[in-house]
Amino acid sequence: MNQSLVQKLTRTKPVEAGGTSAESLHSTGLSRSIGLFSLTMIGVGATIGTGIFFTMVEAVPKAGPSVILSFLLAALTAGLTALCYAELSFRIPAAGSAYSFAYATVGEFMAFIVAFCLLLEYGLAASATAIGWSDYLNNFLTNAFGWQIPEALRSPMIVSTPTGTVWNPGHINLPPMFLVVLCCILLVRGAKESAVANAVMVLIKLAILIFFVIIALQGFDANNFHPFVKPLEGEPIPGLHGIAAAAGTVFFSFIGLDTIATAGEEVRNPKRNVPVGILAALVIVTVFYLLVAVAAMGAQPAHMFEGQAAGLSVILQNVTGHAWPALVLSAGAVISVFSVTLVTIYGQTRILYAIAKDGLVPKAFQSVNQKTHAPVVNTLIVSAVVGVVAGLVDSTFLWDMVSMGTLTAFIIVSIAVPVLRSKDRKAGIAIAKKGGFRVPFGPYFVPALSIAACAYLMINLSHATKVIFTVWMVVAVITYFFYGIHNSRLRKV
Repeated sequence: MNQSLVQKLTRTKPVEAGGTSAESLHSTGLSRSIGLFSLTMIGVGATIGTGIFFTMVEAVPKAGPSVILSFLLAALTAGLTALCYAELSFRIPAAGSAYSFAYATVGEFMAFIVAFCLLLEYGLAASATAIGWSDYLNNFLTNAFGWQIPEALRSPMIVSTPTGTVWNPGHINLPPMFLVVLCCILLVRGAKESAVANAVMVLIKLAILIFFVIIALQGFDANNFHPFVKPLEGEPIPGLHGIAAAAGTVFFSFIGLDTIATAGEEVRNPKRNVPVGILAALVIVTVFYLLVAVAAMGAQPAHMFEGQAAGLSVILQNVTGHAWPALVLSAGAVISVFSVTLVTIYGQTRILYAIAKDGLVPKAFQSVNQKTHAPVVNTLIVSAVVGVVAGLVDSTFLWDMVSMGTLTAFIIVSIAVPVLRSKDRKAGIAIAKKGGFRVPFGPYFVPALSIAACAYLMINLSHATKVIFTVWMVVAVITYFFYGIHNSRLRKV
């Protein structure tokens, strides 16, 4: 039937279409092969490794020792949103995470905008993480064999500097491209195999970080925490701007919460395991972030973090005066950061799969191999784009761009909770009888706090980030009106 423009923009999928019906839980598409432990490890794997191994270099210059408060602020914001994710993932256990939640609540257009935020978030996170992996690989090769990858083969062609863009013809960053190829090969073999490999790598990563904390604390110096904040002139609360700016930078590392939700159609007992996995991953991640941040700041003055490649390895070498601890950590980072890149590419392919099923992007992205139950064409395309970005550009602005996409998606997820509760009330559904996890203190209090916290962190991101994000949103709107709105599976409803 004919629909007005407003009806098209706000049309929603029934909750059952998001994955709660018996039919969807036993579909012949993606295979439900992931258990609670592997699912939690997917969240931890997508989170730990990014904020700790890389962003200390970006965040500490902004906040100084008070970067510890930045991690707490980011964790608190993520925690508020995690509660919203937990309720929605129980009700809508589908691939696509925030996109699927938005489609079932606030409508098709906003869902498409969320989808573009997630594509930006996952694509750039995978590229940036792969770029950082190159530094630890080079540090490992130097300490183990006394050999370095030639500069022209481990540096990007396009470099962003405070004074503008610098071009380096003939340069290409090969290590991250190689890493993306390895991840692609593993992912096309199927989700179960990828999840098992990821769980092993995450356990190695946690052991390496415990090793770092133990060694770094031997060089702990309380003087490194003075002054604790870096106040700007005229600030009403000294150091608040730096803490908030650093929190915005590290916030992208909580992408793992969303990654858990992207696996909704491949999880056994998703109504229980997805909410539990989200909350469990948040607790594990927050504890490890704080332990490593305190140990790192105690072992090294804040001014030494700026521009420091393979920072945690360097700290251990400086503390002990020996190369072997740095060698162990670099080897662990090489393995563990593999898992971060793996699960972020995985997350993006599952989001594209969900969007394609709804007709909003070409059908090629929903094609699933009957033997491996993996979206092979989708995975190949995503990996190619991620690999090219990782090989040609540096990661200077990528971290903040990932945070902007993540925060926008988190805001819409928070809005979705009261909308879904309202739809239940209008339909006469007794929420208390539905069981499962529910956001505490009613449908408005926690989501409102989550929205406010996310908006505050967004405000403190750089001007360049906001400009680039605006351009990306314009591209999203154009794409929707030229393709998505005309090809949506709901267009005839």
